[in-house]
Amino acid sequence: MRSMMNNLWTSFALSLPSVQNFLAPLLPSGPITDPVAIFLIILAIMLVAPLLFERIRLPGIVGLILAGVVVGPHGLGLLERDTTIVLLGTVGLLFLMFMAGLETSLDDLKYNADKAIIFGIGTFAVPMLLGVGAMMALGYGFLAAILVASCFASHTLLALPIVSKLGIMRSPVVTATLGGTLITNVLALLVLAVVVKAHQGNLTLEFWLFLIPSLAVYTFATLWGVPRLGRWFFRRFGHDEGAEFTFVIATLFVVSYFAKLIEIEPIIGAFLAGIAITQLIPQLSPLMNRIQFIGNTLFVPFFLISVGMLVNPLILIQEPKSLLVSAVMVVVAIVAKFVPAWAAGKWFKFDAANMMVMFGLSVAQAASTLAAITVAYNIKLVDQLTVNGTIAMILVTCIASPWVTARWGKGMKSSPAAPASVELSDVAQTPKYRILVPVANPSTEDNLLQLALILAKSTDGTLLPLHVLSDQAGPISTEAKLQQERLLAAAETIAHAAVTNVETIGRVDDAIDKGILRTTQEHKANLIICGWKGYSTYRDNFFGSVIDNVARRTPVPMLITRFTQPIQTTQRIFLAVSEAEAKEPSFAQTLVLTQALATELKAKLHILEVLPHARARSKPAMPPLEEGDVPVQRVRGDFVNQVARILEADDLLVLMHNAHPERIGAPTLGNAPEAIARQHPDHSIIIAHFPRSF
Repeated sequence: MRSMMNNLWTSFALSLPSVQNFLAPLLPSGPITDPVAIFLIILAIMLVAPLLFERIRLPGIVGLILAGVVVGPHGLGLLERDTTIVLLGTVGLLFLMFMAGLETSLDDLKYNADKAIIFGIGTFAVPMLLGVGAMMALGYGFLAAILVASCFASHTLLALPIVSKLGIMRSPVVTATLGGTLITNVLALLVLAVVVKAHQGNLTLEFWLFLIPSLAVYTFATLWGVPRLGRWFFRRFGHDEGAEFTFVIATLFVVSYFAKLIEIEPIIGAFLAGIAITQLIPQLSPLMNRIQFIGNTLFVPFFLISVGMLVNPLILIQEPKSLLVSAVMVVVAIVAKFVPAWAAGKWFKFDAANMMVMFGLSVAQAASTLAAITVAYNIKLVDQLTVNGTIAMILVTCIASPWVTARWGKGMKSSPAAPASVELSDVAQTPKYRILVPVANPSTEDNLLQLALILAKSTDGTLLPLHVLSDQAGPISTEAKLQQERLLAAAETIAHAAVTNVETIGRVDDAIDKGILRTTQEHKANLIICGWKGYSTYRDNFFGSVIDNVARRTPVPMLITRFTQPIQTTQRIFLAVSEAEAKEPSFAQTLVLTQALATELKAKLHILEVLPHARARSKPAMPPLEEGDVPVQRVRGDFVNQVARILEADDLLVLMHNAHPERIGAPTLGNAPEAIARQHPDHSIIIAHFPRSF
């Protein structure tokens, strides 16, 4: 009976190459070597495979992996997995982990630290225990069993693009899984390093004395040093979009390379680099859009195709003994990842959809698994059967991971990973913003547009860049018209880079302030964002500057800004209000705007309420906030002095101003903003100004 089964397997295995022989006349005699043809085939796969598989309700990621199997050396043989494919695939893997870090908020990780630690330890310990037991039952030695078990413990966030597309990236379950991934991958790779050293007889005290301190120093240097270096670079060269992008990519590869120098996997370094630099890149900014676009459309698909090219399905049939090893590895990998996801979900009271998303994200075996098993095979710690079983495990889990994540991710709510900052259930839902941004000064245009893009994109609104030419002094010159076109074209380019709706407006009017006000009504703008120099002259106070005249007559709220630093370097946002301002109806909308800005800038939000001296026992205007919400500091004394005392470097101060009758010669925006601006000339300020009728 056994002989007959072997004969059947042999005949089936021999029949598969006949398919290749049948197609031989239609295929090239060997792998394609022409660079243009290679790139054309890969681009065709990137275009067709995801679209085709999404039509049959399977994740596009699966299509890219299977397409790699088909065109690879173990399929039709169209492409060879040469150094170029390996290089681009490695870059794609690093990009994948880097984008995972970019999507990870340190504040969210801190808030979900207990979940991340428990899941990380669980998703490492359970696969290690099950893996060691299963592999030793198959006759593996102790060291080999530990190493294979470490492959079960590690995982690759292959389905991360699906989570991002579904809008659940910052949910507690995903944040916990990201933190758990960091923990389990670091532990698994440490196990690999220890087992290799033990197999080679080099597990000495010097090894431990080097690894532990160097890993601690490396992690601290990355998470502490990269943000500070990035802030310095963005202040110095923040006006150059190409330099910003190049700096971010260079940071990714420098940190990844240093990880390799201390003998840990570069993917850990890429993940840490993303966590470190995410503080400097607003989620809805053009820079973030460029990084995600390049990664998701080019480098990550290269990685997925290169993973598919590793798979050789024929080996499983040509050597029937490998089927048992493969089956055991597949079953153990799935069970060992499902158990900790289910247990952690029950412990933290997640519903079924959340538990399955946690399982779907953590079940994929690819990058770390391939690295570990390749090292083990090269030092003769495992045999070819183990490599075959690993390939089968990678294929099954890489198909299961995106399918499970997409299937159950749709049933999750896109709730934030941290609690809401302030209870705003009584505030109406923010409408879609139509934000009018007068652009006139190229040196200040970038920060104004960045602020407008963050708010517009958060509500799927529209950006309205405006440039007004005044014909009061005579006909408009050709040079002025060309300058207007250049300013509006630059604004439109920035908006398109952030994938935001934009309508540029070039206007000729008898006065700039009148042009702004008329455009506001004609184009139905509901928010104006404009720049401010930080002070008013006596002439401005008596006759009115452009901003003064617009602020006095505007029918919609205004954000009057003075940016002295790039907006992305902001670390804290202070909303400072007086007792009277906290009682105004406009306070709620100011708070909503400030929260949205803090969320996108990944900055900490603080509220400062300044109470007057006279009423020593006055009741605070704002209701008490629940524990874990935005810090609220209440002080007594002079408003300007109290605000000036609390500001630090890289703070963004938000003030409120409600229009009211003013005495002749008084600043339109009040005395406090100018006084603070003069005391802190290096701090950025936003004044939320509301019309009388608001």
